Amino acid sequence: MSSTTFSLGREAADDGSFRRQESQFRRWVANDSEFPPEAGRYHLYVARACPWAHRTIIARRLMGLEDAIGLSFLDPVRDERGWAFTGGEYVDSINGFAFLSEAYLATDPAYDARVSVPVLWDKESGVIVSNESADILRMLGTVFGPLASHAIELYPERLRAEIDALNHRIYDNVNNAVYKAGFSRRQDVYEREVLGLFEMFDELDDRLADRRFLFGANPVETDWRLFTTLLRFDAVYQIHFKCSLRKLIEYEHLWPYARDLYQWPGVATTVDFDEIRRHYYLTHPMINPSRLVALAPAASFDAPHGRESLG
Repeated sequence: MSSTTFSLGREAADDGSFRRQESQFRRWVANDSEFPPEAGRYHLYVARACPWAHRTIIARRLMGLEDAIGLSFLDPVRDERGWAFTGGEYVDSINGFAFLSEAYLATDPAYDARVSVPVLWDKESGVIVSNESADILRMLGTVFGPLASHAIELYPERLRAEIDALNHRIYDNVNNAVYKAGFSRRQDVYEREVLGLFEMFDELDDRLADRRFLFGANPVETDWRLFTTLLRFDAVYQIHFKCSLRKLIEYEHLWPYARDLYQWPGVATTVDFDEIRRHYYLTHPMINPSRLVALAPAASFDAPHGRESLG
């Protein structure tokens, strides 16, 4: 692949902040829609390196939807052409696309915004159903439930209002905040985002002092939305995006909590730390012009977490 030339483009605001583009394809799989939940009909295009895609990979694994929904991985290192299928394990087994942009243009020939993962593809109609990770995660945990081989609740009905509220805060102050810090172009904007991020970390650390997961004894979708950022924090965001006030390993509860989620059955198999590090350090030359890839932190997600007794 040629040299990486990632650009913020329209997501770089005039005030020096980063404003993430809205997902353009937000249709839903539903029993009464043109996209009913049918085994074998849908396919996920994902990259293990991307935290937004990673949440959908985890949900597919936890729900046991591997036989119902296909999966293709994209190369973690992008050039100016965007996410690509470069051969080997990075092959589109459904359409034979070389670039993910082909799926976007097949759905909308006039599409000219940034191409992102994950993508939920409908093989029957040959279009993208959704490129919004939050929506795909929700669909995997709800409407695809009858096709799942594991009976778990990622979005339990009794907690839905609380889950929605905390999802929103974690998105603004953690998931997207690391990007808003890393891609900011003014000192005051950067400092505001970093300070807000660590205020939220402190709040979450306190919340996890007496409960194993964010809503009790079992992880729900909010935990997995938070996890994919925590997983990448010390290896990437703390260095690459200058979220430097503290490391995850310095938190009394957040760090064991992250290890607990990593060690949850099936989750570790969805993680590729090498792809994560190469993706960020090689794809953002305006942040890392040398394109040197930072060595992995010494702390291990496999270390005992000691949180089994919490309710």
